[in-house]
Amino acid sequence: MPLDRLVLILVIVLAAAGVTVWIGVALAGALSIGPAGAFIFLPLALIAYVGWRVLSDRLNSREDDHYDRIEK
Repeated sequence: MPLDRLVLILVIVLAAAGVTVWIGVALAGALSIGPAGAFIFLPLALIAYVGWRVLSDRLNSREDDHYDRIEK
């Protein structure tokens, strides 16, 4: 495995762990201020949904796959 790929994997894993911890701390903080704190996560849920839809569309798009078969 090339060194640049290993470093990329490590950076992605560390970023994912950091985001997971941040979401957990934000959730705990929001829920500690009462049920109204749950509304803080509505924009976060919307952003996650839009990101998921964009990612799934990019991965499943037949139009983008057309350019993968073109020789360079």
